Amino acid sequence: MIRTAALAILLASSLIANASEEAKVKADPAKGKVIAETVCVACHGADGNSAISANPILAGQVEEYIAKQLKNFKSADGKPAVRNNPIMAGMAAAVPDEEIPNVAAWFASQKIKPAAAKDDKLAAEGQKIWRQGNFKKGTPACAGCHGPAGAGLPAQYPRLAGQYPEYTELQLKAFRAEERGNDAEKVMRTIAAKLSDAEIKAVAEYAAGLR
Repeated sequence: MIRTAALAILLASSLIANASEEAKVKADPAKGKVIAETVCVACHGADGNSAISANPILAGQVEEYIAKQLKNFKSADGKPAVRNNPIMAGMAAAVPDEEIPNVAAWFASQKIKPAAAKDDKLAAEGQKIWRQGNFKKGTPACAGCHGPAGAGLPAQYPRLAGQYPEYTELQLKAFRAEERGNDAEKVMRTIAAKLSDAEIKAVAEYAAGLR
């Protein structure tokens, strides 16, 4: 009985994994491009390279992360959206659920035109936090989740390398103020709560210069 149950669990896990892989394979960037050029272009650019720092660069972003954010901007089952943003709520509503993987695949496949760190001193301060964290404050190193080069980890943590520092700073402050709460297990809210304005700015500056 135990052996049968274990086999059933193993089989179920295998089927889930295969379904996930199949879903990823079926994503069609060409279809996503059409939506990018019509719905997303005004704010993020057709290739995901936003022209202004108020809107994040999506080119080269982790595919699963883009998909998650689009879903989080939508209300579901009569409940408010997990991530509250009036502008993005309207934009996300224009993207059918079945097209989200395609849009994510399109932007993820595009080449990023990265922002740059402009303040060497500030970036150096951010580097310390990124690589080492702050032991006294209990702040973990950013590299632990987002990678040494800021590339992120698929399905979990976004790419921050080359992102506009203004945008990264804004999001960290939103997490700290709990104005943004779509982070699993409150990970980012917990970390951001321990960061000062100066530390947030430094980390954002350093991340902008990562490649």
